[in-house]
Parts: sequence; structure tokens; C-alpha cells
Amino acid sequence: MSVLRQRWLTGFLATAMLTAAAAQAPAQELKIGVVNVQALMENAPQTKAAMDALQEEFAPRQREVAAKQKEFEDMTAKVQKDLPVMGETERSNAEKDMRSLRREVTRLENEFREDLNLRQNEELAKLQRSVLKEVQDFAQSEGYDLIVGDGVLFASTAVNITEEVLRAVEANYQATGAR
Repeated sequence: MSVLRQRWLTGFLATAMLTAAAAQAPAQELKIGVVNVQALMENAPQTKAAMDALQEEFAPRQREVAAKQKEFEDMTAKVQKDLPVMGETERSNAEKDMRSLRREVTRLENEFREDLNLRQNEELAKLQRSVLKEVQDFAQSEGYDLIVGDGVLFASTAVNITEEVLRAVEANYQATGAR
């Protein structure tokens, strides 16, 4: 499902729910809140912790890639310097070694980037599930009838509860021992 269609559907469902709830109980006041999920994800302490953990996890491989890049640069500089005094066979072997090392550097860079992206996506999905659960728990504990997230074009400060939810997320994170 495309993002645009998903957002439209979310907005439509939220509007339908509001209309149904308003028609059902006209005398009952609804408690509605809006959460900026992107801001919540960016500012949640879990996000920083996850990114720090990923940085630590991938640091050795990043150093390995950097070392191979340096090795290639050093080899290139040496070959360029020695090129005028090299024989044809020596020059051919040096170029072959440089191509081989360049391929290895490229392969290491690609594998590193792919693995890092995969792990970042895994962590992002886990964070999104966690934040969604936090929003749901907050809404239930505070008695909200409806919380709207993505697809909101405008929300007044009266219904924007992003900061309140962020404080609850931070408190829950601290309470769980900042895993």
C-alpha cells in the first residue's frame, strides 16, 4: 500500500471515528490528542541508545573498511611513485593488485553499508513498536478517546500531546533502567 494511500486511509478512518463518536454521544465530550510521531521518535531516549549501540556494534567493521581504504591509497601512491622505474611485468602485476584491492574495498564498503542499513531498519521497527505501545498506554492512562498521529495537517496546542507523551516515554525509559 502506498504511503499516500495509507495516510489518506488513516485520515479517513480518524474522521469516520470522530463522526461516529460525535453522533453516538452528543452530550459526552471526547478527549482527543495529536502526537507528532516523528518528533517523538527523534527525541525518545530509546532512539539515542539504539543508535549508540549500533555505532558500537559496527565500529570494528568501520575501522576494517577504513584500514582497507588506507591500504589501497598507500598502494596507489607507491605505484604512482614507482611507475617510471617499473618494468612492464611489474607494472602489470601492480595494476592487477590495485584492481583486486579496489574490488575488495568496494565489497567491504557495500557489505558494511547493507548490514548497517538492515540493522538500522530492524532497530527503527522495534523503536516504532515501542513508541506506539507507549502512546497507547499513555492514552489509556489519561483517558483519551482518540489519538491521531501521521497525516495531521494542523493541530492546536490544546490537542497536541507530543511533549506529554515524550515525558512519559522518558520516565518509562528511566524506570526500566535505561536498557
